[in-house]
Amino acid sequence: MVKEGVFSSPAKINLCLHVLGRREDGYHELAMAMQRVDLCDRIRITLTGATGVRVNCAGVALADGEENIAARAARLILAEAGIAAGVEIEIEKQIPVAAGLGGGSSNAATVLQGLDRLLGLQLGKERLMALGVELGADVPFFIFAAPAWATGIGTRLEPLGKLPAVAYLLVNPKIAVSTAWVYQSLELTRGGELANLPRFSVAGRDDLCAALHNDLERVTLQRYPLIAEIKQQLRDQGALGALMSGSGATVFGVFPDFSAACAAGKRLAERHDWLIYPARPL
Repeated sequence: MVKEGVFSSPAKINLCLHVLGRREDGYHELAMAMQRVDLCDRIRITLTGATGVRVNCAGVALADGEENIAARAARLILAEAGIAAGVEIEIEKQIPVAAGLGGGSSNAATVLQGLDRLLGLQLGKERLMALGVELGADVPFFIFAAPAWATGIGTRLEPLGKLPAVAYLLVNPKIAVSTAWVYQSLELTRGGELANLPRFSVAGRDDLCAALHNDLERVTLQRYPLIAEIKQQLRDQGALGALMSGSGATVFGVFPDFSAACAAGKRLAERHDWLIYPARPL
């Protein structure tokens, strides 16, 4: 009997991203404030009578086999459950690829949660997050499903608490940025300490915009100066603050409400061939 479900897979933005140092294992020690937004991929997961995992994503060249994170997520949870089942995954992309928005990690998290539900496994959030760590550093955050303060390699998560009511305008100039390249190119002038880092604590919009920070900007901006121009244009259109998300190249502007974000997005779309998404926080 075929069983299927359709699930939303949201993007994320980094409200701040501090790189504290490079670890002996090659990863970087991070401190980040992360928030999901309602720009979402749509994922249909179907359990079939066959065996094996297949992923299809129209218009996007997805790697097959072990290199595909959505397929890896399906294989991982099937192995965890000791089940040999056929799984077909269809991804309708809205989140740009290699854009600093965590689309692949979100897809993997959604597959873990979706199969947990379809198979009736009831593994629980903590176990699903532990499986997510095996797939990628951002995957547990999407299972955590709340604004989070992330430390370590990004997998130690604590709730951020209530954030001020704002909306975001995401702008992607259709540039794909390699996260691996950005971290490899990052020159750490000094090692930071988490204990000396001010905790991300905001009471209002002004506090939120004052806390916006991304250590990766200086690397990505060197190769793609257009990012700085986008930040300025967002401010010119009324953004209270603007920041590159993750390793880029997506930039987001903070607006007082969704209608203001939509209006600014409409004005920018009249002038530029960029991907523009007004978004609400989740």
